[in-house]
Amino acid sequence: MASSLANKGTDKYGSLLPPPPTIRPDVGLEKAYLPRKKTSDRQLSPMARRGFGSKGQKIQLLTNHFRVSLAKKDGFFYHYTVALFYEDNRPVEAKGIGRRVLDKVYETYASELQSKSFAYDGEKALFTITSLPRNKLEFIIVLDEISSNKAGRNGSPDNTEETDKKRMRRPYQSKTYKVEISFARKIPMQEIVDALSGLESDHHQEAIRVLDIILRQHAAKQGCLLVRQSFFHDTVENYRDIGGGVQGCRGFHSSFRATQGGLSLNVDVSTTLLLKPGPVLDFLCMNQNVNHPGSINWTKAKRMLKNLRVKVNNLEHKITGLSDRPCKDQKFSLKQGRDANGEVKTIEITVLDYFERHKGITLRHSANLPCIDCGKPKKPSYIPIEFCTLVSLQRYTKALTSLQRASVVDVSRQKPQERMTSLLNSIRNSRYNDEPLLRSSGISIDSAFTKVEGRVLPAPRLKVGNEEFFPRNGRWNFNNKQLFQPMAIDRWAIVNFSARCNIKYLIEGLKKCAQTKGMFLKDPFNVFNEDVHMSRKPPTVRVEELYAIVMKQLPGLPQFLLCILPEKKNSDIYGPWKRINLAVDGKGKGVVTQCIAPTKMNDQYFTNVLLKINAKLGGMNSNLAIEHSLSIPMVSHVPTLILGMDVSHGSPGRSDVPSIAAVVSSRCWPQISRYRASVRAQLPKLEMIANLFSPLSDTKDDGIFRELLDDFIETSGGRRPEHIVIFRDGVSESQFNQVLNIELNQIIQACKHFQESWDPKFTVIIAQKNHHTKFFQANAQENVPPGTVIDNRICHPKNNDFYMCAQAGMIGTTRPTHYHVLHDEIGFSADGLQELVHSLCYVYQRSTTAVSVVAPVCYAHLAAAQVAQFIKFDEFSESCSSHGGLTSVGTPQVQELPRLHERVRDSMFFC
Repeated sequence: MASSLANKGTDKYGSLLPPPPTIRPDVGLEKAYLPRKKTSDRQLSPMARRGFGSKGQKIQLLTNHFRVSLAKKDGFFYHYTVALFYEDNRPVEAKGIGRRVLDKVYETYASELQSKSFAYDGEKALFTITSLPRNKLEFIIVLDEISSNKAGRNGSPDNTEETDKKRMRRPYQSKTYKVEISFARKIPMQEIVDALSGLESDHHQEAIRVLDIILRQHAAKQGCLLVRQSFFHDTVENYRDIGGGVQGCRGFHSSFRATQGGLSLNVDVSTTLLLKPGPVLDFLCMNQNVNHPGSINWTKAKRMLKNLRVKVNNLEHKITGLSDRPCKDQKFSLKQGRDANGEVKTIEITVLDYFERHKGITLRHSANLPCIDCGKPKKPSYIPIEFCTLVSLQRYTKALTSLQRASVVDVSRQKPQERMTSLLNSIRNSRYNDEPLLRSSGISIDSAFTKVEGRVLPAPRLKVGNEEFFPRNGRWNFNNKQLFQPMAIDRWAIVNFSARCNIKYLIEGLKKCAQTKGMFLKDPFNVFNEDVHMSRKPPTVRVEELYAIVMKQLPGLPQFLLCILPEKKNSDIYGPWKRINLAVDGKGKGVVTQCIAPTKMNDQYFTNVLLKINAKLGGMNSNLAIEHSLSIPMVSHVPTLILGMDVSHGSPGRSDVPSIAAVVSSRCWPQISRYRASVRAQLPKLEMIANLFSPLSDTKDDGIFRELLDDFIETSGGRRPEHIVIFRDGVSESQFNQVLNIELNQIIQACKHFQESWDPKFTVIIAQKNHHTKFFQANAQENVPPGTVIDNRICHPKNNDFYMCAQAGMIGTTRPTHYHVLHDEIGFSADGLQELVHSLCYVYQRSTTAVSVVAPVCYAHLAAAQVAQFIKFDEFSESCSSHGGLTSVGTPQVQELPRLHERVRDSMFFC
């Protein structure tokens, strides 16, 4: 936090502060911070590659990129915009109808279109190889609507016998659509050639996007489910049940990429989650793990079913909700013809009576259950739930249980050779070279994997206890080894929320293991067991009552509390327990805590638990030898701050849940293995971190960066960082410019606010895990060796990027991390930066393996996820809180997170 001196115009070291930067509240976050001049006023963009790495042992690899040839480089793609309207000129807002409408247009007006094929994205963009006859075309078509929400008026599934007769005569509803196709621009295919040469181009991404749309349309015509750039065939062999009424469906991702070696098609195995089709009642029982419909939680069921599609008597409906009452009590108005005066007669009747009296149908299961509502808010349409069947190919977007997540991993996992076979079969079966539009544009796709050259970097030497060693195959252990800096623990206690744990065996195992690792661990002061009758109370009450007992009976504050949870994953106790120990909210004492849920206790398990405890208490488990000997290039001899940044979002569909931004920073320079975290809440789904710099905040909070900067200076002998290395996780390529011009700019502003003359050098690196590039050894069953780095052939033709597999892939196919160096004022060489990244994968204190992405990014992810558990998200409304918050400029306020207690905020509590 900023010191009180800062509010008087000086920083904590007496330097005069400049006036705060201009902030405009009338614009969004992207324009809110007006940048000061650093070197120029121009917007930053990703830097070009300066060179290639050369260190490491060379290795020949294959990658799932397939070479694309362009025979026709002087042609054009013609871009047209598509607008759809109903008969009364209202724009069509329903999704998923566009392809059916355009297919009907082509079928009906083929001669007017001169039978020219086109690629349509399903929304507003259409592309052709040669121009259409006119720049603006208008068509009118009629579609038979197989799906219908017209289940009757005034809430009835049907209305009268007269309505039934009309339906028999006309089984489908017809709708008339007006289609406008307007010329937008010509896109030269030369744009793709320029992109491959690394030339700046305004439209090369659009040209490549056209090719992606052609492939999506190709998959759509085969009846596939499309999920962004992935497609899934509805065939039995592609499905795997993962429990809870959900199944994993295996398909393929495909996207065109501009690379140093030319244009390539990246194809990878992909998995999406789908609802299990079938009776709605069966699905709800499976989803909630109950044996009988009477045990269903209908509040949860209502959230789950909203917007799903069901089929009733071969008609498809969209669920809008559930009735407030069961079928036997839910009434609606039923028309009964007209009286002598010609006025419509209506009666009130229950859904149950309607079906029994008017349809001759007895409800077997749903008389006491709510009805499915497929109508509108003011015009409900009720259908008994036993008649409703979920249609196939519906995505499941809700949060998964721990067992489901484990099942998804199993479904997605493939050994390298198995994955290679799947990909080759996919390329052959897709028959892309027969696609008319690709063939017309002179594009052909090779069916062989692309060959690339990688380099295997040697593992960094680690220091533990009084010895140094090289990890083998990205792994090591502490057998007959002591921790680099073990802590002595003489004040601790156990808090047990579980009745199934062998406490005596746990204590003896931890003590014996600690002794071999150089840690001093006394017996716990006490074991506090939760009373059986308390387990039925809400989690927060359980935690508060037991915590009060613990604090009352302990003679003083413990160094840490070991908490035994009743469930291994997703325990309701976890969030409240972490909050009461770590946060300042009137009850917590600021005590480090370690949560466990032991199932199989052995020496490896005890070691893993002690590694976390030692790191949280300020110890170090292992250390880089080059860190200890001060021989890290560009880092050891110039004060260097390393940041890891990440944003955690709520589960899909929860727009009321704030996003959690976390930044971890290195401390105690010249070390690069110690970190602390700063965490803030921000607007839901906001990816850019909004509170790196907040000079005008009413909460006496100068922002995340100032808090971390003060800590670095305090723990590094009063020296400010002259080099700042930023690792950012979780952003796509379309957001790179925002990272540079929003987040980096905020940090620069914070530096200037600290001292105007201070001008540190920055390096900004994006770490991407969410991509589809894989690497294989040509004649080996194993994954690529740990330390493999690739910066040629399939990397960006101009920008500075590389792939690294730092970890040992023991199961499945190794996923490399794709690093993008957006900005580098420090001046790292290619080898120097790759070695730093590789080394930072070996400083993760929680494990004895190299991790797949640099430790600061892993820590930021952990910190965001853990602090997110502090909040009871159900208390948030769509509009968020209107008080006491950290805000982004010009936006609604967000409720402030509980602050970390001063006793733990500098610790690696997240480890």
